[in-house]
Amino acid sequence: MRQILLTFALILGFALPAPAQEADIRATITAQIEAFKLDDFSEAFTYASPNIRNIFRSPENFGRMVQQGYPMVWRPAELRYLDLREVAGNLWQRVQITDATGRVHLLDYQMIQIDGDWRINGVQLLRTPDVSA
Repeated sequence: MRQILLTFALILGFALPAPAQEADIRATITAQIEAFKLDDFSEAFTYASPNIRNIFRSPENFGRMVQQGYPMVWRPAELRYLDLREVAGNLWQRVQITDATGRVHLLDYQMIQIDGDWRINGVQLLRTPDVSA
């Protein structure tokens, strides 16, 4: 099935992310979330792109923003990776996070590669139906 999709994508001029690329991207997001669970904002900050680091200037500022704006990322109960896709030349990893209250959240992580390592260049919280796990 993947071969058929790859052939179709090549015919249309699209590229599908490679499985190794997908695994590395997921590992970066997972590592950042694990650092948040430990309140290790310095470690979590290392997975952010230079642009994000410039915006927040310090791990402490970054940590406060995540605690206040993305509490489901700071303390997730469950994490599930959905599709990785390319949009306008950018890679976006969709992640489903269930928070401690059972509420489901969908987030899109924009990923960029810097010196061979994947970094998080932004996160969008998507609107979801009011669904609980």
